[in-house]
Amino acid sequence: MIKTEKVLHLKSSRGRKVRVVREHYLRERVPCFSSLCQADCEKDGKVLPGDLTHYVVPDAEVVVNYLEVLEFPELQGIVITQTACQALHSKGRRFYNRLRNLLKDPRHDCVLFANEFQEYSYCPREKGESQEKWQTRCVYAAAVWYYNHLAGLMNVVMITEDEEAVSRFSSLNSGVFVIRVQDYLQDFWPELKAAHELYSAITQVLQEKEGEDSQREFSEHLPAEVLEAGIKSGRFIQGTLNVSKHRPQNEAFITNQGLSTKNPGAEAPLRSSLVLAEPAPPPENPWEFWTHPSSRCFSASDLSSGVLVFGSKSRNRAVHGDMVVVELLPKSEWRGKVTALTERQVDEKSGDESETKAMPTGRVVGILQRNWRDYVVTFPPRDGTQSQSRNSQRILVIPWDRRIPKIRISTQQADALQDHRLVVRIDSWPSTSLYPNGHSVRVLGRARELETEVQTILMENCIHVPPFSEAQLREMPVNSPENPWTVDPAEAAERRDLRETHLVFSIDPRGCEDVDDTLSVRSLAGGKLLELGVHIADVTHFVSEGSLTDLEARSRATTYYLADRRHDMLPAVLSADLCSLLGGVDRYAMSVLWELDAQSLAVTKVWFGRTLIRSSYQLHYELAQALLNGKEAEVPELARLDPEERDTKLTELMEALEKLTHIARHLRAQRDRGGALELEGVEVRAQLDEEKNITALVPRQPLEVHETVAECMIYANHWVARKIQEVFPYQALLRRHPPPRQELFSQLVDTAQARGFAMDTRTNKALADSLDRAVDPQDPLVNRLLRMMATQAMSQAVYFSTGAQPEDQFYHYGLALDRYTHFTSPIRRYADMVVHRLLTAALQVEQGAEPAKTPAGNKDVEELAEHINNKNRAAQRAQNLSIGLFQCLFFKERDPEIDPRCVADGIIYAIRDNGVLVFIPEEANICLVCRRFLVASLLYGVKGPVYMRNKEGRVVSAGPDGTCEWQSGSVRRYTDHIITTSGSGSATFRLSGQNSGAITYLLSHPQVRISVLSTNCHADTLNLEVISNKPHRSAAPQLPSSQGRQLVQEVVRLAEEAQEKAVQRPKLPREEREFQQSKAPNLYSILEEIRELALMDLETASRVCATTA
Repeated sequence: MIKTEKVLHLKSSRGRKVRVVREHYLRERVPCFSSLCQADCEKDGKVLPGDLTHYVVPDAEVVVNYLEVLEFPELQGIVITQTACQALHSKGRRFYNRLRNLLKDPRHDCVLFANEFQEYSYCPREKGESQEKWQTRCVYAAAVWYYNHLAGLMNVVMITEDEEAVSRFSSLNSGVFVIRVQDYLQDFWPELKAAHELYSAITQVLQEKEGEDSQREFSEHLPAEVLEAGIKSGRFIQGTLNVSKHRPQNEAFITNQGLSTKNPGAEAPLRSSLVLAEPAPPPENPWEFWTHPSSRCFSASDLSSGVLVFGSKSRNRAVHGDMVVVELLPKSEWRGKVTALTERQVDEKSGDESETKAMPTGRVVGILQRNWRDYVVTFPPRDGTQSQSRNSQRILVIPWDRRIPKIRISTQQADALQDHRLVVRIDSWPSTSLYPNGHSVRVLGRARELETEVQTILMENCIHVPPFSEAQLREMPVNSPENPWTVDPAEAAERRDLRETHLVFSIDPRGCEDVDDTLSVRSLAGGKLLELGVHIADVTHFVSEGSLTDLEARSRATTYYLADRRHDMLPAVLSADLCSLLGGVDRYAMSVLWELDAQSLAVTKVWFGRTLIRSSYQLHYELAQALLNGKEAEVPELARLDPEERDTKLTELMEALEKLTHIARHLRAQRDRGGALELEGVEVRAQLDEEKNITALVPRQPLEVHETVAECMIYANHWVARKIQEVFPYQALLRRHPPPRQELFSQLVDTAQARGFAMDTRTNKALADSLDRAVDPQDPLVNRLLRMMATQAMSQAVYFSTGAQPEDQFYHYGLALDRYTHFTSPIRRYADMVVHRLLTAALQVEQGAEPAKTPAGNKDVEELAEHINNKNRAAQRAQNLSIGLFQCLFFKERDPEIDPRCVADGIIYAIRDNGVLVFIPEEANICLVCRRFLVASLLYGVKGPVYMRNKEGRVVSAGPDGTCEWQSGSVRRYTDHIITTSGSGSATFRLSGQNSGAITYLLSHPQVRISVLSTNCHADTLNLEVISNKPHRSAAPQLPSSQGRQLVQEVVRLAEEAQEKAVQRPKLPREEREFQQSKAPNLYSILEEIRELALMDLETASRVCATTA
């Protein structure tokens, strides 16, 4: 080891330059991480393969500017030097973390070489040498060392953008080649067009950045040291910028990352204990900015609703999702939220809209962390007003997400890609530009096409679900007719065998194949005890921690369910086969068994462990409920038995279901006494066919057996949470549901009060009791809507590490449990896989053995929890957007003026200045389904605005029969109703009771017409327009159930015939082959066939179907 010195030139907190001299140690043995190494270097972690033609060593400048190109998995054998890594770190933590993730990902052949600690590759900086030249020299020295260290067995290519370096170093060593990035791509990867296009786009952005003008459009951000000091002193506030979906040009809010405490009345203040209300004028020296005193201050509890940032200037180049620092404006400049519905883009200076009470308002003074991602954009439509050339000049593209500002990119294909959606990345946003600068990454496809729109939804939610790779599939066990999977005798000996002792069965939705939970119940000790068992698929037996499949599952974090497809977290051989607890086959499971007193149902003993089970019955919900109700029902597993044996086994099954229901009722009553909430959600389930394709999303019909299964799963999750938290008190993955903020219940309280119901929201128990009492016998939708509004007011349940929260924060508000986690669905949730591993380790610790692998620490578990939380939120958003897409597709081809299915009943649940918010329940659904694509339940749970005054200033006027039309007039809003006045009189729309004239009341039922608003750059949206203030019943003919099924069967048959013909169609493009998991015919042809058949009377439809048969 050789000791030397390293000189650093840093800047102090006061802005002074400081020269720092540090000891620097050089070593002869530094790992090279190559499989060709002849010097026996350590090879912990990834190792570069030896079957490549060359290794690639990128220059520091290439890593800093072209990291996206290096991320292509086709580029293999990449050696990132320590010099380049440190250069990237100076660019920002976001880029540095991106490189770290790339180096840790085993799917990419790249390693980190500590060249500055290697004795023979270290290059001290020469006097007068620029940092860029020194970095290039260091990287070249590392490339030469690599070639010599591997004894010339592997050529090394150094890629750089420095022409001088190419001419200087290219001929010094025969085995080390120095070329430009562009030449490298052209010579070695000519077919990798995406990399070529990305390189060109980045290069053009870098060239244009050098020529930017100096006219300032925004104020400069304060230095990081000033921001940190201002936050600590209370002058500044730190939080996440959330741009309003309804007024993205004007309104944005600063919200805190923290969550509420267990006390329902407690608030979650922003990151500031004392906030200064009247900021003094900024001093000339920004380093002294935070030291100026303030004349007035107030506590952070006044900021419980967040801080408003009004206008793009105050936003100061911050983008939705950025972690920002804001300074409050004087109270005289505070504003409130606009209370009117937004129908158009409004100017920042417009003051004709009423606002709520003034709230704290501020301006962004700095950005702590950029959270830029990939954005889907579209070119603006061609018109004569554009001041930009559309050939090789910079174009302002319009993001699909309205909350993102326009992005300036450079392209020569603006005309060719006019109607396409592109993926772009933001590179920078200097203070001299009104818009951020970016570059295009790839083309998604033509706008308005189904596959493009689905990929847009996935991309906008950062969901990446490529097909499982061959390497991942090679890790999977084999189960085929030629080589069937069987239980390993050695593994069976380590497990508790329940195949002959327990009656195990599953209860799932009809057609479900990913059965990850089963149940059992039996009597013990002569009937004095009951044993309840919950058995969960043992996924972690097949998926080793750290394997490629595990890393992919961790990256996805969940299975993604869309309207027409699903993207599994695990390969199908696990999710639909070996980890699915199907009936009549042996399966590995993780089980929880409770011994309960038969009278009191108190727990006397609990057992956790790995088991071997064989499910006897695979029931669906409707069948299980029929058996519980004593109805005649055919159990498929008993169909071939003789009558006597069938009756015996059926009686045994029914007794087990009755015991299970009895226990579940007791468990539910226990939680109800603790304040558990029964909330209403717009819940639909995927209906699958024999090939696991989604045929429809249908509303879940409430059955007691649903609650029975749910209670057993909740009970298992609760007890597993207790176990892993007791053994690992500071590193267990649990799930908490924070109490909601009280101000979020204001709309619920006002709506309930309009019908005469009082809502007590102080505790979960009080809220549950209030919802139970809020029942209108004349209108059952009232209670359901109130429960849905209560659900919307709730904060989201989140995963967390027990070492990151005090124990009183573990509470689950909705379930009324002190500890909770997810254990019961490891096939579709990665969190459950983590919990399975923790439970296994906990059992090993209790037995006095060392865990096979030490559980992750608190910091790692908390990072994983945050990742899973983000992915779960993305999955929920993508599912909602997907359903909205198909809703729009269904109504887009219909004429709303004449099609009776475009008219439905709504229920008003909120009043605004210029309109109302309306919910359309599932009773208004169109009851048609077709194979693999959603047509049924398209209208399930639609909510949206209904305008009483449009942008032309005209208002809704109702005639004597309730029919509405647009006339000139005015609108006046009250607490529970809204009145429109026109030349023909006034009308009221109420929140409760019946509407009269043009007065609208809360919880009343107007008729609405449904149409589609289409834009080329954004997603289509449903438009709701009131046509009558009196209730409506659909005029569409109601098909008898048998005839309706015949119509569905004909549509399915036609779809199958079209699919057979599709075999002869041209080969699908790569995007469809890789990402479209459904193999259905074209959606539009199916919808067109459905539309034509549905508009015919039954006799005509039957003749048409008979003709085509």
